[in-house]
Amino acid sequence: MAAPINSEEALERWDLLAAELGDPAIARSRMMGRPILTREGTMFACLNGDSVGFKLGAATPEHEGALLVPGAELFDPSGKGRPFKDWVSIPVAEADQWLPFAQCAVMHVMEAGPGSAPGS
Repeated sequence: MAAPINSEEALERWDLLAAELGDPAIARSRMMGRPILTREGTMFACLNGDSVGFKLGAATPEHEGALLVPGAELFDPSGKGRPFKDWVSIPVAEADQWLPFAQCAVMHVMEAGPGSAPGS
């Protein structure tokens, strides 16, 4: 399946998010044709069309809070009804929420340790 096309607004906000995180250990890369952010090799954010998926940990307060953001849903990059249980997707319309959830996602992957599975 081809990666969805990102709007100019989503790409601009993605670039801003990466810069605002300001952590030299965070790297930009690509996975399955999508822009991703990793910390020490572990993916914590993925731009998928006009939304960003954040790895927040299922049943954590951050995960539950992210699902309350208007338009948010479980992150399903395949679009086939198989969402990643630890991930929440937040649309570009709520991009002002991306930074706090990205920061939470970084903390989550740091606590989980390197090499934690992307879909978990």
